[in-house]
Amino acid sequence: MTEAEMTFYRTAVGKKVVMAITGFITFGFVAVHVLGNLQIFLGPERLNKYAAFLQGMGGLLWVFRAVLLISVVLHIWSATLVTLQSWGARPKGYAVKRFRETTYAARTMRWGGPIIGLFVIYHLLHFTTGHLHPNPETFHAAKDGFVNVYNNVILGFQVPWTAAVYMIAMVLVGLHLYHGVWSMLQTIGASCQKWNPWRRRFAVLFALFVTLGGLSIPAAVLAGLVVPV
Repeated sequence: MTEAEMTFYRTAVGKKVVMAITGFITFGFVAVHVLGNLQIFLGPERLNKYAAFLQGMGGLLWVFRAVLLISVVLHIWSATLVTLQSWGARPKGYAVKRFRETTYAARTMRWGGPIIGLFVIYHLLHFTTGHLHPNPETFHAAKDGFVNVYNNVILGFQVPWTAAVYMIAMVLVGLHLYHGVWSMLQTIGASCQKWNPWRRRFAVLFALFVTLGGLSIPAAVLAGLVVPV
């Protein structure tokens, strides 16, 4: 970074721009991830082919993962610095808190983010490495040249408390995405009286898509609508 870029980043606006850019990358990944996972409702062959396609990307997949990881780290780091700057600007709290121009999603951003971060770690250990999967001995077992991801997902969600963790996490993700998308569009300049209703609709629809899509899979497994093969 040049000195001018570093000076800009030190400002609250600079950090919010970084949050907007990294948030856009992260939100894009979340949308694609949910779309891919929803293929479980199309049957084991479709989901397993999708998983095999991702694994077949080889090094390119790791490039995407690295970009995503860097984006998440920068997003969390910038959000933390903005929060600390906000607290530093008002070291003495309000005598009485009145929430006016805000939402429940906005008020939960600061503690929702770290919780989601912990959930992502759990998710990776559960469905990527298999260390926390209820059937770790068969998690990486290959048949006909590929791992049965379809069965791994279903067996993972057949544990009620695990499904509950995912469902709670998806609600938090939805709240985070709603406020995040709304703020991101505001940061990049899509904020005026004419556009605000559309900005809010897009934020709501995107958050609902991710939340309901994520909730539908563990809910379907618990209801017995999808079963192992």
